[in-house]
Amino acid sequence: MAGALSHIRVLDLSRILAGPWAGQMLADFGAEVIKVERPGCGDDTRGWGPPFVKDPDGNPTDAAYFHAANRGKHSIAIDMTTPEGQALIKRLAAQVDVVIENYKVGGLKKYGLDYDSLKTVNPGLIYCSVTGFGQDGPYAQRAGYDFMIQAMGGLMSVTGDPDGQPMKVGVALVDVMTGLYACNGIQAALLHRSETGVGQHIDMALLDVQVATLANQAMNYLVGGKPPVRLGNAHPNIVPYEAFPTADGHIILAVGNDAQFARFCALAGAPELADNPAFVTNSLRVENRAQLTPLVAELMRSHSSDWWLEKLESQGVPCGPINTLDKVFADPQVKHRQMQVELPHPAGGSVPGVASPVKFSHTPIEYNAAPPTLGQHTDEVLASLGLSEAEITQLKAQNVVA
Repeated sequence: MAGALSHIRVLDLSRILAGPWAGQMLADFGAEVIKVERPGCGDDTRGWGPPFVKDPDGNPTDAAYFHAANRGKHSIAIDMTTPEGQALIKRLAAQVDVVIENYKVGGLKKYGLDYDSLKTVNPGLIYCSVTGFGQDGPYAQRAGYDFMIQAMGGLMSVTGDPDGQPMKVGVALVDVMTGLYACNGIQAALLHRSETGVGQHIDMALLDVQVATLANQAMNYLVGGKPPVRLGNAHPNIVPYEAFPTADGHIILAVGNDAQFARFCALAGAPELADNPAFVTNSLRVENRAQLTPLVAELMRSHSSDWWLEKLESQGVPCGPINTLDKVFADPQVKHRQMQVELPHPAGGSVPGVASPVKFSHTPIEYNAAPPTLGQHTDEVLASLGLSEAEITQLKAQNVVA
Protein backbone atom coordinates (compact mmCIF):
# COMPACT_ATOMS: atom_id res chain seq x y z
CA MET A 1 0.00 0.00 0.00
CA ALA A 2 1.27 3.48 -0.86
CA GLY A 3 2.41 5.57 2.09
CA ALA A 4 0.65 8.73 3.20
CA LEU A 5 3.30 10.90 1.50
CA SER A 6 3.96 8.69 -1.53
CA HIS A 7 3.23 11.66 -3.80
CA ILE A 8 6.01 13.76 -2.25
CA ARG A 9 9.65 13.95 -3.36
CA VAL A 10 12.33 15.24 -1.00
CA LEU A 11 15.88 16.36 -1.69
CA ASP A 12 17.88 15.84 1.50
CA LEU A 13 21.08 17.90 1.53
CA SER A 14 21.53 17.46 5.28
CA ARG A 15 23.89 15.33 7.33
CA ILE A 16 24.52 14.22 10.92
CA LEU A 17 21.19 13.94 12.79
CA ALA A 18 18.59 16.75 12.93
CA GLY A 19 18.04 17.14 9.17
CA PRO A 20 18.40 13.43 8.38
CA TRP A 21 15.94 12.61 11.16
CA ALA A 22 13.31 14.79 9.47
CA GLY A 23 14.13 13.20 6.10
CA GLN A 24 13.83 9.69 7.55
CA MET A 25 10.41 10.52 9.00
CA LEU A 26 9.23 11.71 5.61
CA ALA A 27 10.61 8.53 4.04
CA ASP A 28 8.82 6.45 6.67
CA PHE A 29 5.61 8.21 5.70
CA GLY A 30 6.12 7.19 2.08
CA ALA A 31 7.97 10.12 0.53
CA GLU A 32 10.75 9.52 -1.99
CA VAL A 33 13.82 10.96 -0.27
CA ILE A 34 17.00 11.55 -2.31
CA LYS A 35 20.00 12.07 -0.05
CA VAL A 36 22.86 14.03 -1.63
CA GLU A 37 26.26 13.14 -0.16
CA ARG A 38 29.90 14.01 -0.72
CA PRO A 39 31.70 11.55 -3.00
CA GLY A 40 34.24 9.44 -1.17
CA CYS A 41 33.07 10.00 2.40
CA GLY A 42 29.37 10.80 2.45
CA ASP A 43 27.46 11.79 5.56
CA ASP A 44 29.87 12.27 8.48
CA THR A 45 28.02 9.72 10.58
CA ARG A 46 28.90 6.88 8.21
CA GLY A 47 32.25 6.87 10.04
CA TRP A 48 30.99 7.58 13.56
CA GLY A 49 31.71 4.15 15.00
CA PRO A 50 32.24 1.64 16.38
CA PRO A 51 29.94 -0.15 16.27
CA PHE A 52 29.67 -0.66 12.52
CA VAL A 53 27.07 -2.66 10.63
CA LYS A 54 28.74 -5.66 9.00
CA ASP A 55 28.09 -7.35 5.69
CA PRO A 56 27.44 -11.13 5.48
CA ASP A 57 31.22 -11.72 5.36
CA GLY A 58 31.75 -9.85 8.60
CA ASN A 59 33.29 -6.77 7.02
CA PRO A 60 32.31 -3.40 8.53
CA THR A 61 30.21 -1.09 6.36
CA ASP A 62 28.65 2.06 7.84
CA ALA A 63 28.40 3.07 11.49
CA ALA A 64 25.30 2.19 13.48
CA TYR A 65 24.86 5.95 14.02
CA PHE A 66 24.24 6.49 10.30
CA HIS A 67 21.65 3.72 10.33
CA ALA A 68 19.68 5.57 13.02
CA ALA A 69 18.52 8.35 10.69
CA ASN A 70 18.71 7.33 7.02
CA ARG A 71 16.55 4.31 6.26
CA GLY A 72 14.37 4.30 3.18
CA LYS A 73 16.40 6.95 1.34
CA HIS A 74 18.16 6.99 -2.02
CA SER A 75 21.81 8.05 -1.93
CA ILE A 76 23.41 10.02 -4.74
CA ALA A 77 27.01 11.18 -4.44
CA ILE A 78 27.52 14.63 -5.99
CA ASP A 79 30.36 17.11 -5.54
CA MET A 80 28.40 20.31 -5.06
CA THR A 81 31.55 22.41 -5.14
CA THR A 82 31.69 21.89 -8.91
CA PRO A 83 29.53 23.82 -11.38
CA GLU A 84 28.39 20.53 -12.89
CA GLY A 85 27.38 19.20 -9.49
CA GLN A 86 25.48 22.37 -8.68
CA ALA A 87 23.64 22.12 -11.98
CA LEU A 88 22.58 18.56 -11.19
CA ILE A 89 21.28 19.51 -7.76
CA LYS A 90 19.36 22.42 -9.27
CA ARG A 91 17.76 20.05 -11.78
CA LEU A 92 16.74 17.79 -8.91
CA ALA A 93 15.42 20.75 -6.91
CA ALA A 94 13.22 21.71 -9.83
CA GLN A 95 11.51 18.31 -9.64
CA VAL A 96 11.00 17.85 -5.88
CA ASP A 97 8.55 19.19 -3.34
CA VAL A 98 10.93 19.64 -0.41
CA VAL A 99 14.57 20.49 0.20
CA ILE A 100 16.17 19.92 3.61
CA GLU A 101 19.60 21.39 4.37
CA ASN A 102 21.68 22.10 7.46
CA TYR A 103 24.59 24.15 6.20
CA LYS A 104 25.77 27.29 7.97
CA VAL A 105 23.72 30.41 7.28
CA GLY A 106 24.50 31.50 3.72
CA GLY A 107 26.66 28.42 3.13
CA LEU A 108 24.74 27.28 0.07
CA LYS A 109 24.35 30.70 -1.51
CA LYS A 110 27.79 30.54 -3.12
CA TYR A 111 26.67 27.36 -4.89
CA GLY A 112 23.37 28.82 -6.01
CA LEU A 113 21.53 26.30 -3.84
CA ASP A 114 19.99 28.64 -1.28
CA TYR A 115 16.23 29.16 -1.07
CA ASP A 116 16.13 32.36 -3.09
CA SER A 117 18.04 30.71 -5.93
CA LEU A 118 16.05 27.47 -5.99
CA LYS A 119 12.62 29.06 -5.73
CA THR A 120 13.26 30.68 -9.10
CA VAL A 121 13.29 27.21 -10.68
CA ASN A 122 10.60 25.82 -8.36
CA PRO A 123 8.26 28.49 -6.92
CA GLY A 124 6.28 25.89 -4.96
CA LEU A 125 9.35 24.52 -3.21
CA ILE A 126 9.26 23.90 0.55
CA TYR A 127 12.82 24.63 1.69
CA CYS A 128 13.74 23.73 5.27
CA SER A 129 16.97 25.08 6.75
CA VAL A 130 18.26 23.62 10.01
CA THR A 131 20.95 25.55 11.88
CA GLY A 132 22.11 25.99 15.44
CA PHE A 133 20.75 29.50 15.94
CA GLY A 134 18.53 30.36 12.98
CA GLN A 135 18.88 32.52 9.89
CA ASP A 136 19.11 35.81 11.79
CA GLY A 137 20.12 37.24 15.15
CA PRO A 138 23.48 37.90 16.83
CA TYR A 139 24.43 34.20 16.90
CA ALA A 140 23.30 33.32 13.38
CA GLN A 141 26.83 32.75 12.08
CA ARG A 142 27.83 30.43 14.91
CA ALA A 143 28.00 26.69 14.48
CA GLY A 144 25.60 24.86 16.77
CA TYR A 145 25.88 21.38 18.22
CA ASP A 146 23.42 19.44 20.31
CA PHE A 147 25.58 19.31 23.46
CA MET A 148 26.23 23.05 23.55
CA ILE A 149 22.58 23.81 22.77
CA GLN A 150 21.43 21.62 25.67
CA ALA A 151 23.64 23.83 27.84
CA MET A 152 22.77 27.22 26.32
CA GLY A 153 19.07 26.43 26.07
CA GLY A 154 18.64 25.57 29.74
CA LEU A 155 18.16 21.80 29.57
CA MET A 156 21.37 21.05 31.46
CA SER A 157 20.41 23.48 34.22
CA VAL A 158 17.51 21.21 35.14
CA THR A 159 19.21 17.85 34.44
CA GLY A 160 21.37 15.97 36.92
CA ASP A 161 21.75 15.65 40.68
CA PRO A 162 21.36 18.83 42.74
CA ASP A 163 24.89 18.54 44.13
CA GLY A 164 26.52 17.16 40.98
CA GLN A 165 27.63 18.81 37.78
CA PRO A 166 25.07 19.81 35.14
CA MET A 167 24.33 16.81 32.97
CA LYS A 168 23.32 16.42 29.35
CA VAL A 169 20.64 13.98 28.24
CA GLY A 170 21.99 10.61 27.13
CA VAL A 171 20.98 11.04 23.47
CA ALA A 172 21.27 14.06 21.17
CA LEU A 173 17.76 15.05 22.10
CA VAL A 174 17.82 18.59 20.68
CA ASP A 175 18.78 17.22 17.27
CA VAL A 176 16.01 14.63 17.42
CA MET A 177 13.39 17.15 18.54
CA THR A 178 14.51 19.58 15.84
CA GLY A 179 14.03 16.82 13.29
CA LEU A 180 10.53 16.21 14.64
CA TYR A 181 9.61 19.90 14.48
CA ALA A 182 11.11 20.19 11.00
CA CYS A 183 9.05 17.26 9.75
CA ASN A 184 5.89 18.79 11.23
CA GLY A 185 6.71 22.18 9.72
CA ILE A 186 7.37 20.66 6.31
CA GLN A 187 4.03 18.85 6.32
CA ALA A 188 2.19 22.00 7.41
CA ALA A 189 3.86 23.93 4.58
CA LEU A 190 2.87 21.19 2.11
CA LEU A 191 -0.74 21.45 3.24
CA HIS A 192 -0.63 25.23 2.84
CA ARG A 193 0.86 24.84 -0.64
CA SER A 194 -1.89 22.42 -1.62
CA GLU A 195 -4.39 25.21 -0.88
CA THR A 196 -2.46 28.17 -2.27
CA GLY A 197 0.25 26.83 -4.58
CA VAL A 198 2.79 28.88 -2.64
CA GLY A 199 6.04 27.41 -1.35
CA GLN A 200 8.03 28.80 1.56
CA HIS A 201 11.26 28.78 3.55
CA ILE A 202 11.20 27.08 6.98
CA ASP A 203 13.83 28.41 9.40
CA MET A 204 14.58 25.79 12.09
CA ALA A 205 17.05 26.56 14.90
CA LEU A 206 18.26 24.07 17.50
CA LEU A 207 18.28 26.77 20.17
CA ASP A 208 14.67 27.73 19.40
CA VAL A 209 13.61 24.10 19.68
CA GLN A 210 15.42 23.62 22.98
CA VAL A 211 13.77 26.70 24.47
CA ALA A 212 10.35 25.67 23.13
CA THR A 213 10.60 22.18 24.60
CA LEU A 214 11.45 23.29 28.11
CA ALA A 215 7.67 22.94 28.49
CA ASN A 216 6.54 23.15 32.13
CA GLN A 217 10.02 24.16 33.31
CA ALA A 218 9.90 27.25 31.09
CA MET A 219 6.41 28.14 32.29
CA ASN A 220 7.40 27.55 35.91
CA TYR A 221 10.04 30.23 35.44
CA LEU A 222 7.91 32.65 33.40
CA VAL A 223 5.05 32.47 35.89
CA GLY A 224 6.98 32.03 39.12
CA GLY A 225 9.97 34.22 38.28
CA LYS A 226 12.44 31.75 39.78
CA PRO A 227 14.76 29.67 37.58
CA PRO A 228 14.16 25.97 38.26
CA VAL A 229 17.08 23.96 39.57
CA ARG A 230 18.41 20.43 39.15
CA LEU A 231 16.31 17.92 41.06
CA GLY A 232 17.94 14.69 39.95
CA ASN A 233 15.13 12.29 39.11
CA ALA A 234 12.52 14.28 41.02
CA HIS A 235 9.71 16.21 39.33
CA PRO A 236 9.37 19.97 39.92
CA ASN A 237 5.57 19.84 40.10
CA ILE A 238 4.64 16.34 41.33
CA VAL A 239 5.65 14.45 44.50
CA PRO A 240 6.45 11.56 44.92
CA TYR A 241 7.58 11.19 41.32
CA GLU A 242 11.14 9.89 40.99
CA ALA A 243 13.44 6.88 41.26
CA PHE A 244 13.40 5.19 44.65
CA PRO A 245 15.66 2.50 46.09
CA THR A 246 14.10 -0.88 46.84
CA ALA A 247 15.48 -3.84 48.77
CA ASP A 248 17.41 -4.97 45.68
CA GLY A 249 17.59 -2.07 43.21
CA HIS A 250 15.63 0.97 42.06
CA ILE A 251 12.28 1.56 40.39
CA ILE A 252 10.32 4.57 39.22
CA LEU A 253 7.37 5.64 41.37
CA ALA A 254 5.20 8.16 39.52
CA VAL A 255 2.30 9.17 41.76
CA GLY A 256 0.20 11.50 39.63
CA ASN A 257 -2.72 12.38 41.91
CA ASP A 258 -4.02 12.25 45.48
CA ALA A 259 -5.97 9.02 45.03
CA GLN A 260 -2.86 7.24 43.76
CA PHE A 261 -0.91 8.56 46.72
CA ALA A 262 -3.51 7.18 49.13
CA ARG A 263 -3.36 3.77 47.44
CA PHE A 264 0.43 3.78 47.61
CA CYS A 265 0.40 4.64 51.30
CA ALA A 266 -2.09 1.86 52.05
CA LEU A 267 -0.02 -0.67 50.10
CA ALA A 268 3.15 0.47 51.88
CA GLY A 269 1.51 -0.06 55.27
CA ALA A 270 1.52 3.66 56.09
CA PRO A 271 -2.05 4.88 55.42
CA GLU A 272 -1.55 7.71 57.89
CA LEU A 273 0.77 9.48 55.43
CA ALA A 274 -2.13 10.12 53.08
CA ASP A 275 -4.06 11.82 55.91
CA ASN A 276 -1.13 13.89 57.12
CA PRO A 277 -2.07 17.58 56.70
CA ALA A 278 1.38 18.23 55.19
CA PHE A 279 0.87 15.65 52.42
CA VAL A 280 -2.84 15.47 51.72
CA THR A 281 -2.66 17.23 48.34
CA ASN A 282 -0.04 17.28 45.62
CA SER A 283 0.60 20.98 46.14
CA LEU A 284 1.37 20.33 49.79
CA ARG A 285 3.55 17.37 48.90
CA VAL A 286 5.55 19.57 46.54
CA GLU A 287 5.95 22.21 49.26
CA ASN A 288 6.99 19.57 51.78
CA ARG A 289 8.98 17.25 49.52
CA ALA A 290 12.03 17.44 51.83
CA GLN A 291 9.98 15.85 54.62
CA LEU A 292 8.05 13.34 52.54
CA THR A 293 10.72 11.96 50.19
CA PRO A 294 12.86 10.31 52.92
CA LEU A 295 9.73 8.69 54.37
CA VAL A 296 8.73 7.25 51.01
CA ALA A 297 12.30 6.09 50.38
CA GLU A 298 12.34 4.20 53.67
CA LEU A 299 9.05 2.49 52.85
CA MET A 300 10.29 1.49 49.39
CA ARG A 301 13.36 -0.22 50.85
CA SER A 302 11.12 -2.73 52.64
CA HIS A 303 10.46 -4.86 49.54
CA SER A 304 12.13 -5.97 46.32
CA SER A 305 11.70 -4.22 42.99
CA ASP A 306 9.61 -7.08 41.61
CA TRP A 307 7.31 -6.99 44.65
CA TRP A 308 6.71 -3.28 44.27
CA LEU A 309 6.18 -3.44 40.52
CA GLU A 310 3.60 -6.22 40.86
CA LYS A 311 1.73 -4.70 43.81
CA LEU A 312 1.77 -1.12 42.58
CA GLU A 313 0.54 -2.20 39.15
CA SER A 314 -2.31 -4.15 40.76
CA GLN A 315 -3.34 -1.00 42.67
CA GLY A 316 -3.18 1.28 39.63
CA VAL A 317 -0.21 3.25 40.95
CA PRO A 318 2.11 4.20 38.05
CA CYS A 319 5.53 2.62 38.32
CA GLY A 320 8.17 1.06 36.14
CA PRO A 321 11.54 -0.67 36.04
CA ILE A 322 14.72 1.12 35.03
CA ASN A 323 15.66 -0.93 31.99
CA THR A 324 18.93 -1.22 30.16
CA LEU A 325 18.53 -1.37 26.38
CA ASP A 326 18.75 -5.15 26.25
CA LYS A 327 15.74 -5.27 28.55
CA VAL A 328 13.96 -2.55 26.58
CA PHE A 329 14.03 -4.57 23.35
CA ALA A 330 13.13 -7.76 25.22
CA ASP A 331 10.15 -6.12 26.93
CA PRO A 332 6.89 -7.85 25.91
CA GLN A 333 5.12 -4.56 25.21
CA VAL A 334 7.98 -3.27 23.07
CA LYS A 335 8.08 -6.58 21.20
CA HIS A 336 4.30 -6.57 20.73
CA ARG A 337 4.47 -3.06 19.27
CA GLN A 338 7.18 -4.30 16.87
CA MET A 339 9.59 -1.51 17.75
CA GLN A 340 12.53 -3.50 16.39
CA VAL A 341 12.53 -4.21 12.67
CA GLU A 342 14.85 -5.99 10.26
CA LEU A 343 15.78 -4.19 7.05
CA PRO A 344 17.34 -5.73 3.93
CA HIS A 345 20.82 -4.32 3.47
CA PRO A 346 22.18 -3.60 -0.02
CA ALA A 347 25.44 -5.35 0.88
CA GLY A 348 23.47 -8.51 1.65
CA GLY A 349 21.67 -9.88 4.65
CA SER A 350 19.74 -7.58 6.94
CA VAL A 351 20.34 -4.99 9.64
CA PRO A 352 18.24 -4.19 12.70
CA GLY A 353 16.43 -0.91 13.03
CA VAL A 354 14.16 0.93 15.42
CA ALA A 355 10.64 1.33 14.07
CA SER A 356 8.73 4.57 13.84
CA PRO A 357 6.31 5.04 16.74
CA VAL A 358 3.62 6.27 14.32
CA LYS A 359 1.03 3.55 13.66
CA PHE A 360 -1.22 4.47 10.71
CA SER A 361 -4.45 2.50 10.34
CA HIS A 362 -4.78 3.00 6.56
CA THR A 363 -1.25 3.79 5.32
CA PRO A 364 1.01 1.68 7.54
CA ILE A 365 4.74 2.31 7.37
CA GLU A 366 6.62 -0.29 5.35
CA TYR A 367 10.21 -1.07 6.24
CA ASN A 368 11.61 -2.14 2.89
CA ALA A 369 15.06 -0.58 2.74
CA ALA A 370 17.97 -0.10 5.08
CA PRO A 371 19.98 3.12 4.82
CA PRO A 372 21.69 3.19 1.42
CA THR A 373 25.33 2.67 0.69
CA LEU A 374 27.12 5.80 -0.48
CA GLY A 375 26.07 6.62 -4.04
CA GLN A 376 23.95 3.49 -4.30
CA HIS A 377 21.33 5.27 -6.39
CA THR A 378 23.48 7.76 -8.32
CA ASP A 379 22.90 6.15 -11.71
CA GLU A 380 19.18 5.62 -11.07
CA VAL A 381 18.53 9.20 -9.96
CA LEU A 382 20.58 10.76 -12.76
CA ALA A 383 18.80 8.60 -15.30
CA SER A 384 15.51 9.91 -13.95
CA LEU A 385 16.74 13.40 -14.89
CA GLY A 386 17.16 12.24 -18.47
CA LEU A 387 20.94 11.76 -18.46
CA SER A 388 22.26 9.07 -20.76
CA GLU A 389 24.60 6.31 -19.66
CA ALA A 390 27.41 8.04 -21.51
CA GLU A 391 26.74 11.34 -19.76
CA ILE A 392 26.73 9.64 -16.36
CA THR A 393 30.00 7.88 -17.20
CA GLN A 394 31.53 11.23 -18.18
CA LEU A 395 30.42 12.85 -14.90
CA LYS A 396 32.00 10.01 -12.97
CA ALA A 397 35.22 10.38 -14.92
CA GLN A 398 35.23 14.08 -13.96
CA ASN A 399 34.63 13.13 -10.27
CA VAL A 400 31.45 15.19 -10.24
CA VAL A 401 29.43 12.18 -9.15
CA ALA A 402 30.23 8.77 -7.74
